Order: sequence, then structure tokens, then C-alpha cells
Amino acid sequence: MTSTYRSLNPTTEKLVKEFPCHSDPQLEATLARAHQAFLTWRHERLGTRTQALLAIAQDLESHAEDLAALMASEMGKPLSEGIAEAKKCAWVCRFYAEQAADFLATEPLESDGSAAYARKDPLGTILAIMPWNFPFWQVFRCAAPALAAGNTVILKHAPNTPQCALAIENLGKRHLPKGVFQNLFLSNQQASLLIADPRIRGVSLTGSTRAGQEIGAQAGRALKPMVLELGGSDPFIVFDDADMEQAVKIGTFSRCLNSGQSCIAAKRFLVAASAYAEFTERLTQAMTELTIGDPLEGCNMGPLARADLRDQLVHQVDEAQKHGALIQGQTQHVPEVGYFHPAIVLSGHSHLSVPAQQEFFGPVAQVFSFTDEQNAVELANCTSFGLGASVWTRDLSRIEWLAPRLDSGSIFVNGLVKSDPRLPFGGTKQSGFGRELAAEGLFEFINLKTVWIA
Repeated sequence: MTSTYRSLNPTTEKLVKEFPCHSDPQLEATLARAHQAFLTWRHERLGTRTQALLAIAQDLESHAEDLAALMASEMGKPLSEGIAEAKKCAWVCRFYAEQAADFLATEPLESDGSAAYARKDPLGTILAIMPWNFPFWQVFRCAAPALAAGNTVILKHAPNTPQCALAIENLGKRHLPKGVFQNLFLSNQQASLLIADPRIRGVSLTGSTRAGQEIGAQAGRALKPMVLELGGSDPFIVFDDADMEQAVKIGTFSRCLNSGQSCIAAKRFLVAASAYAEFTERLTQAMTELTIGDPLEGCNMGPLARADLRDQLVHQVDEAQKHGALIQGQTQHVPEVGYFHPAIVLSGHSHLSVPAQQEFFGPVAQVFSFTDEQNAVELANCTSFGLGASVWTRDLSRIEWLAPRLDSGSIFVNGLVKSDPRLPFGGTKQSGFGRELAAEGLFEFINLKTVWIA
């Protein structure tokens, strides 16, 4: 059970700072402040709430480089990716500041009364349980719509990114009323107590499928609405008429972004048999040419965030080889110090083998071949996950047939699977349920209240 939050630099393997979990009295005080703040925040003019989001957006952009350096030192994200993440957080704040009035507008309804309408009221305090891999973006894509709607938020961040959590809390302190956004360093047992407390009115989790099962069970027992964004093993489907150069370029970027530690990364490359040899050769070449090193020094990939994550990936690659997988190639010059793992291409093993059914949370690409469209769908859907899918073809008529048959929360055609404030985001099967972003993300934590007048 987590008792301390540890900021440990994954490049140097050196401990930077430790933070004890908050005490139970501190937890109670924080929750009381959040609930009391909600009673006022929910009735603030919408313009006041959206102006706060705009101020946070400006702050994020002004300090993007500093925040990126913090991400690099705490979980290994390359500096350029961290800057982009901070700016994307500013984007989502601006998006909800600009769209909240339309999203929250009262809806007139037909009824047997003289009038009827639906209000969109906030629920209360939302518990956001967030991961380390995108330590700012994951928080803001949950918090921005929740705050715009009039909810308050308590953040339980990952135990290895405490300084990122404090930086986000400080943004809230600078621009929001006291108690509207707060951070808590919590053990899992304390988080369970929070979920059960009636003052917590909803739970949002981004994390592993296992975490989703635990948190989902607890929130279900407490009858709390929840959003679960969990793991993924996204298929990257390449037909023989695809723009091969672009598919390889985007596929490599998708697989190795954030050192491969992304739920929506391309993880299984499904390639038409006639194009399999060419694509695999090109992908292998692109992966082996990546540079790996200190995330502050302009490399393509930094380290994995923790030693146990690297060790798990090494174990999965070993298991895949035992099931017949061949290593086609891997990046060279991997630093000896730090939690680094080379980018690797695996091929030759069955798509039904145990390793092929797992999520590889790191820069390991698995390549399989398919015979036709039906076979491509079978391979894409054969895992327990269903987060995103990328399809590469010049024949766009294929998409009409493929789209209703692929089990995924999103399909990106000839492009990178990504999250965008304007588009609903989430998964199906063991990748979770509920939606973030767009109007749907705001609606997850509101009370759609019917008002009927005789």
C-alpha cells in the first residue's frame, strides 16, 4: 500500500523528493473545503468560471517550458513532448471556456404541461484518480469540463509524480477560489474512504484495467457515476494501397511517443500480407534509427517512468520470444544508467499467443499479417481491449464497412490516434467506459434535471 509519494528521476535513478501521504484529518479537512466551495462555486456566474479557465490556460502557456522540465525529471518525458502537453492543457481549458455556455444551455422539451425544460446542474465534488504518463493532460481533460460545469475537484495523482500534482494544484490556487481544486497524496485505502463518502459525487479514473476493476467496484457499491479510461492494445491496420511512407512515419511516432507509454499508442501493426515484408522492413529501420537518452537533451525517447515498468517490458519481450516472436531490430546505444528500454519490432508469433493479447506499455511494436478485410477485423478485435484504432488505406469506401465492425472507441483513418478537446474520447470492452472531452465529457458529471410546469 502506498505510504509515500516519491519523485525519482528515471534518467539518473536518483531520488529527488519524498512526500508522506496526507493524514486522515487532512483528508477530512480537504473534503470539507471542497464540499463547502461547491456550494458557492455551483452558483457562480458561468463567466466567472470560464474566466478562471482562461487564466489557467494563459499560465500554462507562459510556464510550458518549466512544466515540461518537471515532467522530464519526474517521469522521463522528452522536453518537446512536455511543452506540447502543457500547451494542449491550455487548449482544453480554452475550449471549455468558449463552449460551456452552449453545452450547459437549458433545453426546452415537449410535454403535456404548459412548459418543460432540462437543466444541466453540477453534481458536486469529483474525485480524479490520474496516472503518471501524461501527468498534466490527463488531469486537465477531466478537470476543465468538471470545473466549467460548476463541480469542484480533488486530485489523487500517481505516487511517482507528486511534484507535477503540486504544480497543478498551485495553478488552481492562483486562479480558483479556495477549495475548488485540491490535491491529496492518498494511500489506496484512503482513496477508498473518499469514494465511499457521500460528499464525493463522481469518480474519474485513467489507469490500468486492473485499477479500473477495483475503483469501478468501489464506485459501483457507492452508486457514484464514473468514467474509466483504461488500457489499450490499439491496432494499426495497413492495407496494401496505403501511403507506406506516411504509415511508417506515423506508426513509428505513435508507438514511441512518450517512450511508448500511452494507452492509445499503436501497439499491434496489422498489415496486408502483400505489403507485410515491405512495411515490416521500413518500420524496423525507422525504429532502429531513433535516438534514446536524456529527455532534456533533444532525443526521440527518454527512459520509462519506473524500474518496474522497464522490468515488466523486458519480461514481456522474453515471453513473446518463447512464443515464437523474432526481434527484427532495436535501437542502439541505450544508456546503462536510467530506466531505458530500446524500441523493438517483434514478428513471427501468433496473434492469439498470450503476449500478443497483452498491453505492451513501452516502445515494442508487434507486427502481424492479414489476408483480407474480414481477417483484419478479426485480428483487430481479438484482444480484450477496445480503445482506439488506426486504418491506413486510399480506398475510403472501406471505412463504411470497417467502422461498425471494429470494437474501439475511436477510429482514425490515415492519421494518428489522438485525443482532441473537440472529439469524444473513451473506450469499450476492458478499455473502460464513459467519455471525456467534447460535450459528452462535460455531461458525464452533471445532473440532467427535468423541470415540468402545469
